[in-house]
Amino acid sequence: MKKNILVLDVETQKSFKEIGKSKAMSLSKLKVSVVCVYDDLTGEYSSYEEKDMMKFGERLQTADLIIGFNIRRFDMAVLQPYLFRPVEQFPVLDLLDDIEKARGHRVSLDSVARATVKEGKSGDGAEALVLFREGRMEELKKYCLDDVRLTKNVYDYGCREGKIYFTSTWDFKTHEVPVNWKQATDDFLNKKTGPRTDFPASLF
Repeated sequence: MKKNILVLDVETQKSFKEIGKSKAMSLSKLKVSVVCVYDDLTGEYSSYEEKDMMKFGERLQTADLIIGFNIRRFDMAVLQPYLFRPVEQFPVLDLLDDIEKARGHRVSLDSVARATVKEGKSGDGAEALVLFREGRMEELKKYCLDDVRLTKNVYDYGCREGKIYFTSTWDFKTHEVPVNWKQATDDFLNKKTGPRTDFPASLF
């Protein structure tokens, strides 16, 4: 059964070095280069450039759950300037948050994906910035979509098995992490939501 869920990843136009030292205060200044999502309602992957933020905001507004890796502290904050609603009001399941709670430290998507679904990232954030600056948008979208696919695969594995894995950069061992993403997802989807606002989701 299809669910009203989006798996999301954001790439930016600028780096922290370009906008200042205070990350928490600067996230909104990074600006979106591309947003990529997997939409469970349609079973399709999509990409949105900055000029498409109105269309993206409309879809985001209707989602019952938004899933990602480190999106609560990064992606959603980057998106805030483009959205009418405060990002704290959106229903978010951040996979990294759960891993950090279980292990006491953060890990990378690459380390989790390689250990859990035997696939790694196709690049890194620095390379994504270069692609944007050089106007290589199709390559940038492919990179971002690859991250969405990896995130979805890790999420699906965690829902199915009740655990995921990561390889530590400290001891180079692979560790198991229990997760309860299936129950968390059900809890989000079973919550009674209030009436939809008629206000636009995006300011763009």
